[in-house]
Amino acid sequence: MSLERHKIEHHLQLSLPNLYLFDKVGSTNEIVWDLWEKTKQTPIIAIASQQTAGRGQWGRSWVSDLGGLYLSMGLTFNIPAEVVYHLTLLTGWGIAEELRGYGVGVKLKWPNDLILEGHKLGGIKSETRIQQGMITYGVIGVGINWDNDIPQTGITLRESSHPHQIESLEVLAAITINGILQGYQTYLREGSEVLLNNYLQRLDSIGRKVIIEGVEGTIVGVSTQGELKVCLQSPGAKTIIKLPPGKISLGYPPN
Repeated sequence: MSLERHKIEHHLQLSLPNLYLFDKVGSTNEIVWDLWEKTKQTPIIAIASQQTAGRGQWGRSWVSDLGGLYLSMGLTFNIPAEVVYHLTLLTGWGIAEELRGYGVGVKLKWPNDLILEGHKLGGIKSETRIQQGMITYGVIGVGINWDNDIPQTGITLRESSHPHQIESLEVLAAITINGILQGYQTYLREGSEVLLNNYLQRLDSIGRKVIIEGVEGTIVGVSTQGELKVCLQSPGAKTIIKLPPGKISLGYPPN
């Protein structure tokens, strides 16, 4: 299955001189880093029909089978390093909004997943270059299930029970590209407070019960640094704690 450039550009209604399409690569994130080192141009976009060493959160890697969307975009940034997780928030929100415009009722699961009908539709992996405390360049990797083999906790757009207007992998690629760009432009224009409010509106886990070191808590939000906010309820007291990404996994129910 080979992606066709003209179909992606036609749907976006613009030409992408730094769009690179591949049948099989190790990692699209790695491809974009290599291209940026050679050209210093942005945005750079790499899309593969298949990955053999895709990058996940917390150092995980996985094989990305034929039929899914595996896309990475390199962009120039000027964002303080302490708010690095804003890149994942703006990407998730931007893509979710674009997908919802095509009839896909996507929600967000903290910290970096797109979910549909309670199951994982896709994930986001951001990598950055930091100089003097500022993020100067970053690569945003996105994987979305279209018609590929998935684990029990996943779902593909092809098997969604609700009708939508996405007719091909190229259209999904165009939606994803536009979602990243629109998310970033909204962030620059309206700031982090609006970004966080937008993200929380799509977050699926507000009110969910979790157990932290034997104490029951309730998810109440996300901080400006991307931490999960949990209200712990002990006898006679309530305490709100903030958990950084990687500290807790919210998990998925099996299909």
